[in-house]
Amino acid sequence: MDDQATARDLESRLEGHRRELTGYCYRMLGSAFEAEDAVQDTMVRAWKNLGKFEGRSSLRSWLYRIATNVCLDMLQAGNRRARPMDLTEATPVARARLTARPEITWLEPVPDGRVLPSVADPADTAVERESIRLAFVAALQHLPARQRAVLILREVLAWKAAEVAELLGTSTASVNSALQRARASLADYDPSDSDAADPLDEEQQQLLERYVAAFQGYDMRALTALLHEDATMSMPPYDLWLRGHDDIAGWMLGPGEVCRGSKLLPTVANGSPAFAQYHRGRDGEGYTPWALIVLEVTGGRIGAMDFFLDTERWFPLFGLPERLSTGGRVPERLSAGG
Repeated sequence: MDDQATARDLESRLEGHRRELTGYCYRMLGSAFEAEDAVQDTMVRAWKNLGKFEGRSSLRSWLYRIATNVCLDMLQAGNRRARPMDLTEATPVARARLTARPEITWLEPVPDGRVLPSVADPADTAVERESIRLAFVAALQHLPARQRAVLILREVLAWKAAEVAELLGTSTASVNSALQRARASLADYDPSDSDAADPLDEEQQQLLERYVAAFQGYDMRALTALLHEDATMSMPPYDLWLRGHDDIAGWMLGPGEVCRGSKLLPTVANGSPAFAQYHRGRDGEGYTPWALIVLEVTGGRIGAMDFFLDTERWFPLFGLPERLSTGGRVPERLSAGG
């Protein structure tokens, strides 16, 4: 094989690991864009240092070692991604004010297709979907960086303790100790499991169809009937968040009244059902992007609605249309895959 063919083969092998590395870096960093930057940096470092790769470990293990070092370097600045509920108390709707925080503050949504393997064992896929949920990734951000890496590698990716120890240049005992501390810390933040949704079952389909009908019809009684009593609603980049039927409905019928008349288009984010929300265009022609809504479904009801309002970032990332025509309709049957 000539040098050019060898280079193409190696590039193909490196690219074959891009998606899983992006998932790993996303869990570490809490940002879809930073994760992609970290993986690109990993690929560049791998290419430049091929001469140092002696084959004593697999190419995959070597890439994970590089990616881990890249993420640890990026996390040295001390910034951790968060959800509004990690930073402030819930605000009664009567005192609700929208206060924006810098972009770097917020945990970011991610399309499943960027971070989850396309073909895998269903049980493994369920674990990986659960481990990119917003609540779980937010809980990860509370862990020290090396503990975070240990927990992801051991609990999510099912690496052996000895393999993680080799990757981190430490002992197996140290890895096991870090994992115990990480588990204990994670339990304090209670990232409870969401309902499995791959694919959606009939009950989940009906729940989401009722959600679309209630939201598009702006029927707050029907909408809150689908929510848990202590459901939450947040709107990054604003730090305001609300809890409970009364405050959520009060917001939607007050400052949130601008959402009346919206159209929803199904998609998927963070292993969860999601919708692209479109608002009537100011020119009266069609509908323009307003928010990416990510839902948490637990126990057959909606436990959280996160409205990500920076649509110039999220809609292109998710491959969503820039505009819906006036006659645009949501499909009759919804899919977790969008």
